[in-house]
Amino acid sequence: MLEAARAAEEGWYRMRLLHTSDWHLGHTLYDVSREAEHAAFLSWLLDILEAQSVDALLISGDIFDTANPSAEAQAAWYHFIAHTRRKLPKLDVVVIGGNHDSAARLDAPDPLFAALGVRVVGGLPRSQGALDFERLLVPLHDSRGRVKAWVAAVPYLRPADLPFVQTEGDRLIDGVREVYGLTLEAVRRRRQPGQALVAMGHCYMVGTEVSLLSERKILGGNQHALPVDLFPEDVAYAALGHLHKAQRVGGREGVRYSGSPLPLSLSEAHYRHQVLLVELEGEALGSVRPLSVPRTTDMLRVPERDAVPLEEVLERLAALPELEPDTPEQARPYLEVCVSLPRPEPALRRKVEAALEGKAARLVKLTPSYTGTGLVLAEAQPGLSLRERTPEDVFKARYARDYQEPMAPALLESFHTLLAEVQEDAS
Repeated sequence: MLEAARAAEEGWYRMRLLHTSDWHLGHTLYDVSREAEHAAFLSWLLDILEAQSVDALLISGDIFDTANPSAEAQAAWYHFIAHTRRKLPKLDVVVIGGNHDSAARLDAPDPLFAALGVRVVGGLPRSQGALDFERLLVPLHDSRGRVKAWVAAVPYLRPADLPFVQTEGDRLIDGVREVYGLTLEAVRRRRQPGQALVAMGHCYMVGTEVSLLSERKILGGNQHALPVDLFPEDVAYAALGHLHKAQRVGGREGVRYSGSPLPLSLSEAHYRHQVLLVELEGEALGSVRPLSVPRTTDMLRVPERDAVPLEEVLERLAALPELEPDTPEQARPYLEVCVSLPRPEPALRRKVEAALEGKAARLVKLTPSYTGTGLVLAEAQPGLSLRERTPEDVFKARYARDYQEPMAPALLESFHTLLAEVQEDAS
């Protein structure tokens, strides 16, 4: 209490922000809905905002998984905003659009959100051809209602948003630099001494790690990755979205991707899914603390690494936990099965599904790993044209590309039978 009183007398006060992004409401994993997982996350997030006495919530894009989200996904979004405003009426909420979002869809309810004290910047706003700083610049208040920070809330920038910049460098990168530079300069003109400068963006930065299975290339691809000096040193914190793996940028503590709260592909199962609790001390960054998001549905892979023959896979599946009575479907772990195939297995899926009967895990992906040469036809028999090859040559080369074991005589005999029928029909 004495420290808090002393801090207030000195004119500064610790302000708490919570940074999150890439919710992807409406996402499905191999046609399996994630609605229950998102509902659990949003409920947990609301509790965290209250328990941690957060002053401002920053959501850095990709609220939705698609530009045309389902009614259920939109309802989840609106319910969260309504519950947040009802439970935490003083909380500042700032949201920017991401590359998965429809800028127009996010901006459409702005009159309603503005009345609730929620700032949503879906697309880059302009007024009479110039950047609309009344929407891009957002004051953040502490629990006493005092402005303690300003946010430059820059949404995902599409190439059409960028000004034409005469440059010898990369036109896209320099166009982005121009937008951020003008916006940050406008913030500097508005903020008062002791107020922190915060930036928000949905972009791809140099030297960061991408999840290839669930993140789209943006702004022309990875060759247009943005430099970290886009955010000068007077920016206390930059709250970024787009990358699903939480990470710092350029080694800077105050330039961060929060990462997605849920794994959005099976390859992201090992990520630490979190939100970031950020403390500002006056104009400076005090600390950044990750808060892990509880996972309500596990992701399993059999085997954990690489692939093994079918016989071994079936043994491991038999050792999986049994399905407990009354277990809700959404609580059953997602399962990827990876099988090494030295020979054809026409009944592969049936055998795997039979082994999983009565098990808690639910199969969402069956991944075959082929053990053949991997050679295409031209590499298998170089120097020969297709006209110089017999149908049997092509069939054997195709088989050898995928499978390590020799072809079974019965399979070759079946091929000859099929070939003879085709030739008879053609004659």
